[in-house]
Amino acid sequence: MNETEEITGTTDEGAAEREPADAAGPDAAGTEVQATGIEAESESEGDQDDDQEQDQDDDQDQEPNDPEGLERTGSGPSLQDRLENEGDIAADYLEELLDIADLDGDLDMDVEGERAVVSVVGADLSQLVGERGEVLEALQELTRLAVYRETGERSRLMLDVSGHRAEVRRQLEELAATTAAQVKETGEQVALRAMTPFERKVVHDAVAAAGLTSESEGVEPRRYVVVLPV
Repeated sequence: MNETEEITGTTDEGAAEREPADAAGPDAAGTEVQATGIEAESESEGDQDDDQEQDQDDDQDQEPNDPEGLERTGSGPSLQDRLENEGDIAADYLEELLDIADLDGDLDMDVEGERAVVSVVGADLSQLVGERGEVLEALQELTRLAVYRETGERSRLMLDVSGHRAEVRRQLEELAATTAAQVKETGEQVALRAMTPFERKVVHDAVAAAGLTSESEGVEPRRYVVVLPV
């Protein structure tokens, strides 16, 4: 009997000890689900950052120009130094990639506004651009990830290959000017073809320069710009 009581007591005690953990289970699971939901939402917002950045006036990611106050004297590297460091990291990454792919190319680094810009120039690097720049976009994301891995900070670095972005910019600015003139004349809105975030950003800027407004509609990869009358 004593043995039975001792065993029963031990079992009850073990159950009592386990009860808080079991009781915490649903809460813990709920917390985990909630955290996962928040994380998923953050990732979804992160996916839209480039669209918000490049659809609106110079990357409306709602971040201050100097979020960590690093431009203040004595508190860390200046914004210029940080961007130049991003360019150096990106150039090292791209140089290694070019070596692996056995491609010839020279690297130019610059800082434009609040963005590091790296350009790869060479005789024929069309394979790094793609038919509509899709390879270039992917390569830019990989380069940004390489920078993030080294700095721990999200990068807005811009990558160009063989002057592709410069030529696209010129063509889109002409398209935007022509479309703006049409909208002014007819008073009717005009929807353009589906574009990448970079292309939409160029069109938004050009339309604004022409005195009109524009907005993006649709869902990636079929998101497009609509030029609106006054």
